[in-house]
Amino acid sequence: MSKDFQVLIVEDDFRIAEINRQFVEKIDDFTVLDIVKTGKETLDYLRSSKNLPNLILLDVYIPDIEGLDLFWKIRKNYHDIDMIMVTAAKEVSTIEETLRGGIFDYIIKPVDFNRFEQTLNNYKKRHHFLTSKKEMEQAEIDLITGVKDLSSAKSMSHAILPKGIDSITLEEIKNIMKQHNHNGITAVELSKKIGTSRSTARRYLEYLVSLQVVKVKLKYGDVGRPERQYVYL
Repeated sequence: MSKDFQVLIVEDDFRIAEINRQFVEKIDDFTVLDIVKTGKETLDYLRSSKNLPNLILLDVYIPDIEGLDLFWKIRKNYHDIDMIMVTAAKEVSTIEETLRGGIFDYIIKPVDFNRFEQTLNNYKKRHHFLTSKKEMEQAEIDLITGVKDLSSAKSMSHAILPKGIDSITLEEIKNIMKQHNHNGITAVELSKKIGTSRSTARRYLEYLVSLQVVKVKLKYGDVGRPERQYVYL
């Protein structure tokens, strides 16, 4: 099921903060909780908030705090909050340190909207993928971590997916369909589960039909045309 991902923006330049806010709110399922300008404001906000953000967009250069101190304070005290660095800092040591600290992504200013949209949509896909599972196989972990062995046939199939088909979303849909393999699922039902449009859900389902992983049966209602029901084989 779709949900709103709550975002906190940490940025001392009000113009950049406003651009980031507009970028976030142009992307489906993301909402900006607030904008804070300093390390103190950030920590005060997190301590007092009853509604913690899912995601923080964090600059390295914060006026009242040194280096990555704020990053590590957030990481130490708020384990469930994800972070994306949005910063002009390009030093390898800084990038390496934040990667060790578990950032989701690192975006260099000035921010390109297409790049920004890509990472937020990937963040959303990863969340849906993880919440759809209780256990994961190695190949699924490799999708999450970005590790791909191109010598494997399965990885090669991911590498040549058609336009508009994403490997993580595809795995999520296959797992959902396995759970409904007796009765099947319609494009409308699937779209609600993964938080996409009906046309997007149908595109993935028809792709799976083309691979002969899924079959179609017609579901007849009381009135109107029969509905396509997709059943995992």
